[in-house]
Amino acid sequence: MEVTIYPNQARPGVGLRPKSESQRPLLPQHSRHCPVLEAGSALGYLVYPPLEKHEAFFVDYHGEGVYEFKYFLANAQGKWEPLFAVRWQLPIGSIGKMTDEVAFAVENPPIDEDAARRIVRAFIVPEDLGTPPGAVTFRGAYNFHTPEGWDTVYTSVLNHIDRPQAPALSVRVETDWYPQHSEFRYVLETGQGMPGAHSLPIGQVLFVPREDFTLRDATEEEIEELNAARGEFNEKKSEKKRTTRYGLEYSPHYAQESRARRGAGASHSDPEDDDEDDHEDEG
Repeated sequence: MEVTIYPNQARPGVGLRPKSESQRPLLPQHSRHCPVLEAGSALGYLVYPPLEKHEAFFVDYHGEGVYEFKYFLANAQGKWEPLFAVRWQLPIGSIGKMTDEVAFAVENPPIDEDAARRIVRAFIVPEDLGTPPGAVTFRGAYNFHTPEGWDTVYTSVLNHIDRPQAPALSVRVETDWYPQHSEFRYVLETGQGMPGAHSLPIGQVLFVPREDFTLRDATEEEIEELNAARGEFNEKKSEKKRTTRYGLEYSPHYAQESRARRGAGASHSDPEDDDEDDHEDEG
């Protein structure tokens, strides 16, 4: 299946392209021996903000309807320096006008207040602030157009275990006909903030077919066949069990079987011939 990507309208060509990535930096090294976990992480594509390498931002939620966006640039020595901040005050009771205030951190800034507001809109959606309370919506560097009958699901980065981790709202959009921008909504607690950086993904997209599914009960014969298949798999998995130099027991059987069924076995070496801690996709 082919999915079309197109850039952020406000900053075309800025930011990393979407990519599929099975690894997560804060998961234990032992998780590398679990192919089903890595396959879950690699589902769909990671999406990055429309930032250059020398740009970064941070969004704070101060509570009581107050948000603050801070924009940073790296100097010649690689140190991050603030350029400006935009502070929003939402109306009490959600009725009334939202106000904003731009404050520059340098004398004689290279841009004016309106330009600062335009920069902010490339990264977040001010109109979504506070719905629900604490919510902030981040925009991605690239958007997606799916084939007919396929939808896009926008969610947080799967298997991302950093603490604290803000909850995210997941949405499903019919992107075969609707030109949806890649947007990811997180809900912050008072005092929490979220960063944005060139190589830091802000969300993940998954593609799903738009069709109805039905569930049926398995027959007794099917249940017996499934139980027998599970037993056979477990026996072969146990026969191939290995131990890493750190004492972790694992089996490469699932990964080998998966490769064989996808016809990829010829393009990979047998993990039995690899060093157990150097092989990165066994389970």
